Amino acid sequence: MPPIPYKDDYAEDALDVVAALRERRGGRLLNLDRMLLHSPRIAAGWSALMAPVRASPHVSPRHRELAICAVAKLNGADYEFRHHTGPWLRDGGTQEQLDALDDVEAAARNEALFDEAERTVLAFTLESTRDVRVSPATVAAMQAHFPDPAAYFELMMVVASYNMVSRVLVGLGIEFETPVAA
Repeated sequence: MPPIPYKDDYAEDALDVVAALRERRGGRLLNLDRMLLHSPRIAAGWSALMAPVRASPHVSPRHRELAICAVAKLNGADYEFRHHTGPWLRDGGTQEQLDALDDVEAAARNEALFDEAERTVLAFTLESTRDVRVSPATVAAMQAHFPDPAAYFELMMVVASYNMVSRVLVGLGIEFETPVAA
């Protein structure tokens, strides 16, 4: 149970933000949105940041979703993980790979389940999430697999942004919707 209630009544000045969130979510609000709407300005800024992060043109959807799912597992953000399993599977990931993320550190070394680029994404996500700093070896691997600086930067933004998301989700105890949107 969250320490503060989900917001379901909106002041006139929040209606544009509510409408934009509903449009982005296919007509409904997620519990995360309902929590963000305690501060419409933050909700608007959050949406302005997250929309391009989710649509990063230089990072494949598969690599993006792998990083998001790994962040969620590392931070114990079940809500985030559950919301991103569908996109991961649609983008060609497997349930076995998702299951392996119960131990991201081991997954980053698992040559049987993850290709070299995926293991690099996992190592990068693990180090950035756990240690903040990324080791020179992982930086070199990232540069080898993602030589375009825009791809490297956008993947860093995916990891950083979803660390922010997971901290809000876990810190506020945001609960799953019924049914969970994929």
